[in-house]
Amino acid sequence: MIEEFKVNFAQEEVSKIYKKIKDYPWDSIKNLDGWEHGTNKNYLKELCDYWITKFDWNKHQSEINRYNNYTTDIDGMKIHFIKKKGSSKNSRPLLLMHGWPGSIIEFLHIIEKLTDPEKFGGNQKDSFDVIAPSLPGFGFSKNLSKPIGPRKMAEILNKLMVKNLGYKGYLAQGGDWGATIANWLGYDHSNFCKAIHINCLTMRHPDGPENDEERNWQKKFDKDQIMQDGYRTQQATKPQSLAYGMMDSPVGIASWIIEKMYSWSDLKDNDIESVYTKDTLIANIMVYILTKTFDTASWIYFGRREEGGRFFPKDFKKIEIPTAAAIFPAEMSEWPPKSYVEKIFNIQQWTEMPAGGHFAALEKPDLLVEDIRKFSRNLKF
Repeated sequence: MIEEFKVNFAQEEVSKIYKKIKDYPWDSIKNLDGWEHGTNKNYLKELCDYWITKFDWNKHQSEINRYNNYTTDIDGMKIHFIKKKGSSKNSRPLLLMHGWPGSIIEFLHIIEKLTDPEKFGGNQKDSFDVIAPSLPGFGFSKNLSKPIGPRKMAEILNKLMVKNLGYKGYLAQGGDWGATIANWLGYDHSNFCKAIHINCLTMRHPDGPENDEERNWQKKFDKDQIMQDGYRTQQATKPQSLAYGMMDSPVGIASWIIEKMYSWSDLKDNDIESVYTKDTLIANIMVYILTKTFDTASWIYFGRREEGGRFFPKDFKKIEIPTAAAIFPAEMSEWPPKSYVEKIFNIQQWTEMPAGGHFAALEKPDLLVEDIRKFSRNLKF
């Protein structure tokens, strides 16, 4: 059963969050300059002041509700998704997936560009039926009772597309965890997932690097990730311990998420607002706070570790469905050489972008949209 859904948080709930922010004991936090030790105190305080004086959640709630929102039951979980049909009768189904610490907020300003390209100077023939879910345990998708990983999420979202929505074939797109789930859709569900477009590569071939260029990449990647591994290790091993502090602290959640938005983005002059507005940053954070899903959203890291981590199975068979790779230069999870990627995927499109980082849909939406359109034009399903 598919049910209509509206985001509708009472002002009382919002006001409770604002009071916690207002009462935060800023004097107890030492002021370390810059961002090298984590989220910058001066910027976070500035953001929080804006949050309680100028930010309007109702505006963003209305923006979500401008689209048709639905929920459906899959394996006992309530899965939320936005669905907007394309303007052409031949619109291709596109499963659009976010990651952590993202949400459907990432896609609100590109959905219509994908469904109605002619309104933005494009061709109606490039239109998609867009299905943008909240990942299981994230945001408005509820009732996750234990950690599950991206492979299980791929199974759930394939059921969404095929069983619950009735599509016989679809294109999947994602960055971060969305890209990982797309990998598993291509590996386990290629009867229905006919192509994937990814702007991040997190999975690894079980045979590892096989030439000097690939080995040098692996060494550099491992070195670069040392300063990124703290949050990942915590969420993959003891997420519950983290949750106790975070679930009662809007400022804590904001700090945890903002540091990633800063570190993983293609910023100008180290200014986070050269890419994001305060409203966009806070709206994404509010999804985690209002839905009380910071804890269950972090479980995907634990779930992936239980599923085997970054590596495909030892008996891995190459993913043969058409695959597009969009390489944004400031991607924090640096792409391997093309030779390595081609051992995993049937690469049909390889685009090296001029700018942009990890959050492609927010940072460089038009580059991402056009790359998806270009890829789709050559697909046969």
